[in-house]
This record gives sequence, C-alpha cells and structure tokens, in this order.
Amino acid sequence: MPAPIRLRELIRTIRTARTQAEEREMIQKECAAIRSSFREEDNTYRCRNVAKLLYMHMLGYPAHFGQLECLKLIASQKFTDKRIGYLGAMLLLDERQDVHLLMTNCIKNDLNHSTQYVQGLALCTLGCMGSSEMCRDLAGEVEKLLKTSNSYLRKKAALCAVHVIRKVPELMEMFLPATKNLLNEKNHGVLHTSVVLLTEMCERSPDMLAHFRKLVPQLVRILKNLIMSGYSPEHDVSGISDPFLQVRILRLLRILGRNDDDSSEAMNDILAQVATNTETSKNVGNAILYETVLTIMDIKSESGLRVLAINILGRFLLNNDKNIRYVALTSLLKTVQTDHNAVQRHRSTIVDCLKDLDVSIKRRAMELSFALVNGNNIRGMMKELLYFLDSCEPEFKADCASGIFLAAEKYAPSKRWHIDTIMRVLTTAGSYVRDDAVPNLIQLITNSVEMHAYTVQRLYKAILGDYSQQPLVQVAAWCIGEYGDLLVSGQCEEEEPIQVTEDEVLDILESVLISNMSTSVTRGYALTAIMKLSTRFTCTVNRIKKVVSIYGSSIDVELQQRAVEYNALFKKYDHMRSALLERMPVMEKVTTNGPTEIVQTNGETDPTPLETKPPPSGPQPTSQANDLLDLLGGNDITPVIPTAPTSKPASAGGELLDLLGDINLTGAPAAAPAPASVPQISQPPFLLDGLSSQPLFNDIATGIPSITAYSKNGLKIEFTFERSNTNPSVTVITIQASNSTELDMTDFVFQAAVPKTFQLQLLSPSSSIVPAFNTGTITQVIKVLNPQKQQLRMRIKLTYNHKGSAMQDLAEVNNFPPQSWQ
Repeated sequence: MPAPIRLRELIRTIRTARTQAEEREMIQKECAAIRSSFREEDNTYRCRNVAKLLYMHMLGYPAHFGQLECLKLIASQKFTDKRIGYLGAMLLLDERQDVHLLMTNCIKNDLNHSTQYVQGLALCTLGCMGSSEMCRDLAGEVEKLLKTSNSYLRKKAALCAVHVIRKVPELMEMFLPATKNLLNEKNHGVLHTSVVLLTEMCERSPDMLAHFRKLVPQLVRILKNLIMSGYSPEHDVSGISDPFLQVRILRLLRILGRNDDDSSEAMNDILAQVATNTETSKNVGNAILYETVLTIMDIKSESGLRVLAINILGRFLLNNDKNIRYVALTSLLKTVQTDHNAVQRHRSTIVDCLKDLDVSIKRRAMELSFALVNGNNIRGMMKELLYFLDSCEPEFKADCASGIFLAAEKYAPSKRWHIDTIMRVLTTAGSYVRDDAVPNLIQLITNSVEMHAYTVQRLYKAILGDYSQQPLVQVAAWCIGEYGDLLVSGQCEEEEPIQVTEDEVLDILESVLISNMSTSVTRGYALTAIMKLSTRFTCTVNRIKKVVSIYGSSIDVELQQRAVEYNALFKKYDHMRSALLERMPVMEKVTTNGPTEIVQTNGETDPTPLETKPPPSGPQPTSQANDLLDLLGGNDITPVIPTAPTSKPASAGGELLDLLGDINLTGAPAAAPAPASVPQISQPPFLLDGLSSQPLFNDIATGIPSITAYSKNGLKIEFTFERSNTNPSVTVITIQASNSTELDMTDFVFQAAVPKTFQLQLLSPSSSIVPAFNTGTITQVIKVLNPQKQQLRMRIKLTYNHKGSAMQDLAEVNNFPPQSWQ
C-alpha cells in the first residue's frame, strides 16, 4: 500500500477546492484511505493519519472512528505519538463516552513518567476532559506533582487540580497541604496557576475561605512587587509587569476581603497604589483598573477609596473605546445606590452618553441617568431626558417615558411643572406610555384645582389637528368635558387665554369621534366629554343631543351603549342630568377608614382604588386567573371574579351595578345573594333608576384582628378585615404590601384563589410598585362571599421584579380569625 499523503499536502489539496461539494469529495476519499489504514493496523503511519483526522474534525467532518487509534497512540512509547494521541483524546473524547475510561491507566503511568513533557501531556489531558471517576482515581498523582520542585509540572498540576475540584469537590482537602508553599514560588506561571487554584477553593468552600484569609498579606506583597518592579522583558505587556497575574490576584483579594473587616483593611493601601500608579493609556492598564474598582466596591473599603474607584469609572466614560464606556456605565449603575453622591459628580458625562450612537451604551446611560435624579437636579435632568425621549429610537421610548413619569411623581417641584412634563411626554411619545399614564395624569389634574383652566387650555391647543397620540387625546377629551366652561370663559391666568367658542370645542370632540386614528376607548372619552358639556355649555345643548342620538345606532357596541344611556338621560332623567354630570371632586390616593374609596370617573362612581382609565372595550382575557388555578392545583379552587364586566370600559355606567353587586340601587332592601355567583347583581331597568345613599361597608371596624399573611425576602403582606353592611356573608379584606429591602419592588401583582364553596372578587391595587425601606404600601381589596359560614382559607400568588430579577412565590393562608368568617 502506498504511503499516505502528509498533513501539509492534505491541507493544500483541500484549500484548492472551489466548491463545498468538491471539498466533501476530497474529505470522503481521504477518510476512506484512513479507515483502510486503521483496519490494516498500520503502526507506521497511524500518527500521521490521526493528525489528518483531527484536521478534518476541526473542519466539522465526523472523525469518531479514530477514537481507539488515539488510545493506541497514547500507549505508544514515542513522545510524538503520545502528543498526537493525547491531542486526539482531548478533541474526540469526552466523559459521556465510556471509551475515555480505557485511558485512565495510561494517564496514571504517564503521570509517573521520567520525562516531564510526557507528564505534562497527561496533566493537560486530565485537566481538560477527565471525568469524576478519572479524577478520583488520579487525584493522588496530581497532588504529588503539585509538591514537586519542577515549576513546569507544578503549574500544570495546579490547573489540573482546579479541574479535579470542580468535578469532585470533596477532594478539595487533599490539596490543602500542597497549597502552603505555592505562593512562595518565584516563577510567575506557578504563581498564576496557584492563585487560580486558591480562588476556586475559596469560591467553593466557606471553610477554605476562612483558612486562606491569612494569606492576604502575602498576596499584597506579591502585588506590590509587581507594581514596583522594574522592566522585565519576560513578563512585560505594554509597559506593565505581568497584568494577567495582577488581575488574578485582585480577583482573589476581592473574594477574601468580602464581608471581612481585617482583610479589607490589609488590602486598602495596595488597592490605592494600584489605582494611582497604573498607566491608563493602554487597554492592559484599563483591565487592571477595572478589576481594582470591582475589588474596592466589593470589600469593606474606606470611603475615600470608593470615591477614587468611582472617579476611575468616570475617566472610563471619556475613553474612545465603546466597550470601556459600557463597562463603566454598568459598574456605576451597580454602585449608584451605595455611593450616590460620588456618582453624581459625573452626571454631565453620563448625560453625554445619551447621545452615543451605540444602543447598548444609550440604554445603560438612560438607566443610570434616572438613578441619579433627585429633588435638586430634577429640572435639569428632565430637560435632558425629555430631549433624549424626543430623539431616541422607538425601543427606548417606553422605558424612558415610564422613568420620567416615576421621577416626576417623586420629585416634581410644582404641580404645574409636573403637569407640563407629563403632557410633554404624551405629546412626544404618547403611543409608548404605560396603561396607567392616562388615569394618573387625570388624577393629578383633578387634584390641582388651581391649574384646571391652564391645563385644559394647554391640552386643547395640544390636540388641534393632531390625534396621533391617543393617550394625550384621551386626557384632553376628559379635561375638556370636565372644564370646558373654563376654556370658553378664558379664565386662564398662567398664560394668555385663548378665545374659543362652544361650537369650536364641540367641533374638536366630534372630529375625535370620527377620526380614523381614534380607538374605541378614545371615542368613549370623547362622547362622554360631549355629554358632560351639556351641563357646562348653554347654547349648544340641542347640538349635543343630536350628536348623542346619532351614536345610538353606532356599530361600536360600547359607543352605542353610552349613547343610548345618555339619550335616556336627556329624555327620562333630565332633572337628574346636572347632578349626575357635575364636576369631579378631588380624588384621594389613600383611604384611612374603609377598604375602598369612591373614585368618580366621568361623573360616575367606581369603588376601585384610583383606577380611572377605561379598559379596552373588547373582551378581557381570563388567562391570569386560570394560570393561577393551574399553578395552585386542585379542583376545589374558584377563580377570581373580575372587578368589571369584560365587555365594558370603566367609564360605562353599567359597571356600577356589576361592581357593587348586591347593593340595591332602587332604595329597597338588598336582595339576598344567590349562592351561584358573587356579588349578586340586582339590576334595575336602567342604570340611573334611583340611587341609594346606603353606606357600602361598616364605618367602624368590627374589632376583627389583622393577620400577617406572608413575610419573606423583605416583602410583608398584612390582611385587615371588615364585614359588609348590606350582606353579612361578605367579608372585605384589605391587603397592605410593604417592602423592607433597600430597593423598590416593581411590577407587583397579587393574586388569590379560594375553594369552590366561596366566591372571591379582587379589586385593582393602588400601585404596582412597593417602595423600599417601608416608606409606603400597596393596598388592594378582596371581597369574599361565604354563604355557608365555613372556615376561610386562601391560596395566594405573588409576582414582582426585585434587583433586576423576576420573583414569584406561592403561599397558603389558613390563619383567618373566626370573626372574619363566622
């Protein structure tokens, strides 16, 4: 048989292939020749054939048929054969294949070989693909080599020991005696691998961490020698002595100094020296400085040292390298909570990063900018963030608008500024704002009595001829309906009033109704606003009647229902119209005597906690409650009853009956609820056929003790109880969620389920953010019907975001006081 071609010739031949098919043909032909050679047990060219096979494996072609040949090469006495054999084993074998166990004995023999290079090959292979069984069998040999005086073998044995510890952590103590003298070695390779081994042991065992803390002074001395040493061509990289070893030592110091005062004190001085003496003109120096900053921030360092670290990150922000700027922004974002004032000094540089072309840097800069906002810089920061909102890409607008809303609510210097800011956001990015932006702005405007004329004039001018920003149009329609008389009378004192007639106001609202841009919800706002103006305007009532009657036959069911009810108001209940459509009172955010508050929306009452935005008119999905049932399990659980009918928005008049349930609106005694549904709806022929002034719940607490339903990870849920005046079988539970951690909990959702013998209604929460440090609470109301007076039990599901992670937990509440259900 002729001699096979050499590896170099094979590479040259494959590179001449013009198509992939031609390359595959060459590979298949060569693989066939290699197989024939393997079958003939050709020892002369086995090494050459395996080398070619490894090259084809690197190109992505199958080479598994060469595994046993690799083992034969390992068993050979030639170093060149062993070298190819071990390389093939590392590439073609792994611990999932039993074949690799066949080489255990060969590796053991080679670890005791007289030639250091053969020993090195065996250590590299074991450290690369050794299974847990191999590591247990060969750990003794590795430990012996770790104690040898040969630095070439010690550095390889240290890395192999790292792999052994990862595979079999209980063998860690075997290597403890060998680590005593590792840091005394002068060879940098041994020092480097020794630090890697110590780091691995400290990360995996608290006992080892405590044991190695005594090595801090020695590590500090090594690091100081590296900084102060002169030029060494063997270790110099861009003018810095062995930056790889410096980085490894800094990482180990970070682990040793964490939560330990003495160790942190011992390394403060050397960290300051590294931070001040490291050259920053090259990327090598920046890498060392970054590790130094991370170490300073992670240990119990001095305040001056932390300021120095943040100043280093500030210098990184001025670097031309995008990666360095991104790393700096990410690090500052992690430290802004603990060192707010030091980060605040670099505010202008951070704001400049908002103009960066790189989207990842923009996002980090935006998040950090919001973290820096406080009462002192709110005006300047909002100016920059609003400019960013106006010019940024669409994927940033939702998060930016949400951040501006939260910052404005928390730090607004005045109500006018607050209103102007939110209106600017709605004008710029109205299509991207959160669902609660409209009700929150409506509430803010309602509570700012002195700003009503100014606000309605600004909103009127904002939507003239532009209905593209639907949330803005919804707020404008609501305000025009509430305060249209102030707009027409020109009572604005904050700016020059405009001259507007009643017909011009109605023209705007009618154009909103017929605009193709208007959603069903927006049209609902506009129609209700027109109806309200029938009590505020004097000359256009007939025109309003005509508009309302037209929409009585609309194909939009929601508009049709509203128009029919409003028509009935004109015809049948005209004497009540002015009272029903009178101006909304100030809305309170927090209730102190009762589980719910009466919030008025579009002239109607709605006992929900500050939920004034109409939900979409289409059917609402019920998957949330069903998901809860699926998660909680069992067939005796009944889902949450929605707080509003799924086919009507919150502002629809019919919601009052559906939400208040068994409260009789005709003034007659309340009807007993049917066991099949809660609350039982006692529906009169028409929504406004009489209104009862009967109180919803007991004004005075009945003495039912409160309970703690959940307390975990800083989140605490408390239940307080009241019994309904109208139906003793209804228990009203008010939940209060508080947060004792140092960061807010966002996107908080509380869900509950009860057995089928009960019925449950869960009203809307007061917020979705649980403030940190117990500075505020979220309140939410649950109504439970218990017609059979059985002991109450409940399963709850909590979901929220905290410290950048999505959290979810389940709990069962069985400790309800007897007074709450008997």
